[in-house]
Amino acid sequence: MSERLAIAGSGAIACGLAAVAATRGEVTVFARSDASCDRATAKVHSICEKLGAHVNGNVTVSRDPDVLSDATFVVEAIVEDPDTKAAFWQGLNGHVPQDAILATTTSSLPVTDLAHASGHPERFVGLHVFNPVPKMDLVELAFPPEADDMTRRRAHELCEALGKTAVEVPDTPGFVVNRLLFPFLFEAVRLMERTELSAEAVDTCMRLGAGHPMGPLALLDLVGLDVSAAIGRTIDVEIPETIERLVAEGALGRKTGRGFHTY
Repeated sequence: MSERLAIAGSGAIACGLAAVAATRGEVTVFARSDASCDRATAKVHSICEKLGAHVNGNVTVSRDPDVLSDATFVVEAIVEDPDTKAAFWQGLNGHVPQDAILATTTSSLPVTDLAHASGHPERFVGLHVFNPVPKMDLVELAFPPEADDMTRRRAHELCEALGKTAVEVPDTPGFVVNRLLFPFLFEAVRLMERTELSAEAVDTCMRLGAGHPMGPLALLDLVGLDVSAAIGRTIDVEIPETIERLVAEGALGRKTGRGFHTY
């Protein structure tokens, strides 16, 4: 991997991407608190153990923004909130080199808006990877109109270096995958609401009958019900009442131990 990659975030996408990158070279993870650093370190090392324990030494986790100072490619993978992401990019000036490529892993927010928040839209790209990152081969690349040829080339080259298949998609809410996927996932919830079918029954039908590796309700749990609701709002799809209720209860899926299923 020719890029010096730095990733901001401590969640599943940030840690999964860091672990994959660590199998190809050195990677830095920036988290904003000691607790986030500890969480990211544990999560990245857990994934690395499955990929090959030797890659643990390739990962540096720090809360000091100066660790970004020698990065050539900075990927933001923080909470899916437009104001939080914009504030991150606005506060990054002075911490990264002027020729570094800037990327966001947003799954649904307008890349162009975040590019303008960064102040460098010509060097900006939406780099939408999928969870779990080590297992999912696709990366959706969405560029703002100002993105130059070098940014496009280096984004594609990074994906190739990480062993991923990159597809350029329009900068529209949900890009391609989520735009098509979440109406289907939410319809599975509504089917459950209208009938007496259990989550297990719906998921079993889609796994065994449609050949899906995971049922729709289990997939919502994996994504996170709070994240799923946020994506639904962004792509202007009505959120099922059951999802709204579970989110209000703090049952967000796998990350909290309970969603449509119990973990």
